[in-house]
Amino acid sequence: MFPPLKVLLVDDHAVVREGYRRLLERSPDIQVVGEAGNSADAYQLLSRLRPAVVVMDISLPDVSGIEATRRMLAREPDVRVLVFSMHEEAVFAERAMQAGARGYITKASAPEILIDAVRAVARGEVFLSRDIAQTLALKNLRDDDATLKSLSAREFEIMRLLVSGQTLSAIAEKLGLSYKTVANYQSAIRQKTGAQTAVELLRIAERGGVVTADGAGTPDQ
Repeated sequence: MFPPLKVLLVDDHAVVREGYRRLLERSPDIQVVGEAGNSADAYQLLSRLRPAVVVMDISLPDVSGIEATRRMLAREPDVRVLVFSMHEEAVFAERAMQAGARGYITKASAPEILIDAVRAVARGEVFLSRDIAQTLALKNLRDDDATLKSLSAREFEIMRLLVSGQTLSAIAEKLGLSYKTVANYQSAIRQKTGAQTAVELLRIAERGGVVTADGAGTPDQ
């Protein structure tokens, strides 16, 4: 008999993690070995527990789950990351997969989808929930989509922090960068997007699905 799949849960809500744990551990072939509420704790548990699969939320209090995925894979290339998020917009799924995630499912998915996804990702397969797969398949590339695609992973991360209202100093501290480096990234983002002001950048982010028109739904909320 094969040992159970070791899973690490990363979500900033303890009640939500408890629900995931109970759901996953209904299956005898899956074992939740750890939980983390932020990326910093997740990195430590990743090194210590060596899970086969990390179930990752996007909305974390320090860096986003997309950035956390990129950093995790830089440390542990063999780990498989499954993003489990409330965000149904194609741009988040695309960025998560570009960061190295092996799967992306939304929290609107049926409970058994999470179990199927964990197993599939552990086998090395790519897994998308049906709603995300349809969104990506039917997506019509608009000018704003092309604009967002032109941003590097770091630029996209900084852009989403900017449009969520964070200052350059706060972003620098969060990402471990100098203020000058973040300011340079901001200039590059504005040059690529054509945004001259913070308001124009916000409108581009809204049209691209990074943030809703009322400011809700950003990864840091």
